[in-house]
Amino acid sequence: MPTPTKGPRLGSGPAHERLLLAGLATQLFEHRSITTTEAKAKRLRPLAERLVTFAKRGDLAARRRVLSTVKDKGVVHALFTEIGPAMAERPGGYTRITKIGPRKGDKAPMAVIELVLEPLTARAATVREAEAATARSARGNQPAAATATEAEATEAPAAEEQAEPTSQAAPSAEAGDTTAVTPAESQVDDAAGSAEAPKA
Repeated sequence: MPTPTKGPRLGSGPAHERLLLAGLATQLFEHRSITTTEAKAKRLRPLAERLVTFAKRGDLAARRRVLSTVKDKGVVHALFTEIGPAMAERPGGYTRITKIGPRKGDKAPMAVIELVLEPLTARAATVREAEAATARSARGNQPAAATATEAEATEAPAAEEQAEPTSQAAPSAEAGDTTAVTPAESQVDDAAGSAEAPKA
């Protein structure tokens, strides 16, 4: 059962509301369509769709979960053998609520809640697949673009670092230095200069 909402309930209390919704769900699965108030129809929809989801699973545990809400075994049998297989291809939206205007006596807004037993059309299936494909491609393109920009950003500093040593070596060659002094040679020259100094 869905968690009861805060505020005024459909019945006198939470237990009464659970029993009322269980009775409405039983009548919905038995007759496939019932007329009730909009408030009751909107509260019945999540419970009914959850029970249909259990019926689509079809195992013993799911049947026992449904039997804890719907006490009529004949209705549960019809739910698991007829309604569940009919909804196998449908990913959701097992019920439909249609508003039919106010009730004659107290002007309460009325609605018809019914099971959507029509087969899922090929056009609807292709539209859903196309939407899912575009969503996947949109999600896939964003990380690819981000990684491409990150790769460009990392390649640019590496290219600059490679270019810097050649630019530093070029001025020394242009200045006309014919002898390139390495660190080892400079140390040898320093040692020779210090050895010659005492002789003088």
